[in-house]
Amino acid sequence: MISVQNLHKKYGKHSVLQGINVELKKGMIAGLIGQNGTGKTTLIKCILGLTEFQTGDILIEGKSIQAGPEYRNKIGYMAQMGRYPENMKLAQLFEMMKEIRDVKNLDEQLFEQFALKKIEHQNLGQLSGGTIQKVSAALAFMFNPEILILDEPTAGLDPVASEILKDKITQERENKTILITSHILNDLDEIASHVLFLQEGKVLFFETINDLKEKNGQQKLGKTIAEIMLEKEIKS
Repeated sequence: MISVQNLHKKYGKHSVLQGINVELKKGMIAGLIGQNGTGKTTLIKCILGLTEFQTGDILIEGKSIQAGPEYRNKIGYMAQMGRYPENMKLAQLFEMMKEIRDVKNLDEQLFEQFALKKIEHQNLGQLSGGTIQKVSAALAFMFNPEILILDEPTAGLDPVASEILKDKITQERENKTILITSHILNDLDEIASHVLFLQEGKVLFFETINDLKEKNGQQKLGKTIAEIMLEKEIKS
């Protein structure tokens, strides 16, 4: 479980996160959405320990991340754009990561489904953006993490690969806490259980997708979000 408690983050005088409180539990797939510049990336960086926050705390399985970096072993992270050494072969990357993580019970399902074995002797710099996305996805799941943080996971993937990844995310739901950022609301509509909407560094709402649709009388998440935002613009 991820517990974000009264989290504040500033860059200079600019407040990016303003008192974020949210709990992401096991079995939950939360879609993190909001307009550009609302703090989504900063929140993810704070959870991953890639940036420091001023006040508040983040607990992973009840323990503050400020106690040390060991908690990161519980997280599988898929960046929006994976960056790897261009001269390293794909096989070398996976072997290196296996040595670093030292996990015996590996999940190689995506590695196999994406047919990465066929290209394991190619240099990473030779691979297309979509193939790099497949590599990042396979690595995120491979070490059976308790938490998955996926940043625009289907961006750049072909339709078949996208469906494979979405199926995998759904399969893993019961065993993990999953946080996904995506501008593709149709994808979130298919796989997410909750929506966490940030606006100007604050949580505008955090609800189940079914509750949101029911409240707004809509069948699709995209139309539901559009209606909510329109109502707030009118009121403001």
